[in-house]
Amino acid sequence: MSGHSHWATIKRKKGAEDERRGKVFSKIARMISVAAREGGDPNSNPKLRSALEEAKKVNMPKDNVERAIKRGAGEETGGQLEEVLYEAIGPGGINIIMEGITDNKNRTLAEVKQILQKNGGKLADEGSLQYLFGQKGIILINLLSQKSPQAKEALEMAAIEAGAEDTRWLKAQEEEFLEVSTALDKLETVKKSLESQGVVLESSTLGWQAKQEIEADQKTKAKLEELFEELDDNEAIQEIYSNLRA
Repeated sequence: MSGHSHWATIKRKKGAEDERRGKVFSKIARMISVAAREGGDPNSNPKLRSALEEAKKVNMPKDNVERAIKRGAGEETGGQLEEVLYEAIGPGGINIIMEGITDNKNRTLAEVKQILQKNGGKLADEGSLQYLFGQKGIILINLLSQKSPQAKEALEMAAIEAGAEDTRWLKAQEEEFLEVSTALDKLETVKKSLESQGVVLESSTLGWQAKQEIEADQKTKAKLEELFEELDDNEAIQEIYSNLRA
C-alpha cells in the first residue's frame, strides 16, 4: 500500500505483535497527552476522541490511557511534549512528510536525519515541500472488517453520500482498504454518517494528501519501505505521508 499514509493500517498489524506492543502504546499515549491539552472530555474534543479510539483498537490498558490524559492536563510529571513536522526527500525523489510528538526536539531531529541518511534520503528545508500536499480528513475502511458483506461499490457510494471528496482502494498484504478523503471540517460529519450506516471504520485522522503522486519502480519502492519501516520504529514519529503512487 502507498499514498497518503503508508502506515495507518500497518500500525494496526504491528500493534497486535507482542514485541511491538509497548512502542505502539507509547505512541498512542503521546497522541492522547497532546490531544488532552485541548480538554479532557472526548465528547467535546474530537482529537482526544480519535486518540482514545486508537487506544481501544490495540487494547491499551486503562491505566496507561488515564496517565496519558493526566499528563496532558499537567497532572502527571514528564518531559514537555511537542508536536513536530519534518519534510524529506527519499529514494527516487519521493517527497515525504513526517508528523511526530517528542519530548526532545534536538534528539529526534538528529535521529530522523540519521535514518534518512542511512536509507538514501535527506531532510528538506522547513516548508519547502508542504505546498505539494494538502491537509485532508482521511478515513480507512477495511473491506474484511464489515459486519455484513459489502460490495466495493456499495462502500464507495456510502462514502460519497456521507460527503466524501474522494475515494480509492489500497491493498495491504491480503487485505483491501477503502481510503476516504474529506475536507478538514467534514471529517467528523462523514465519519458519523458512515458509522450510522453500519460501516466499520479502520481509522480516521487529519493528515496530508499529495496533490500529485509519482510512480516508482519496485527497487525504489523496496528502499522506501525500508526507510518508512525504520522511521516508524522511531518512538517520536507518529505518521508518515508521501507522494508515492500506490
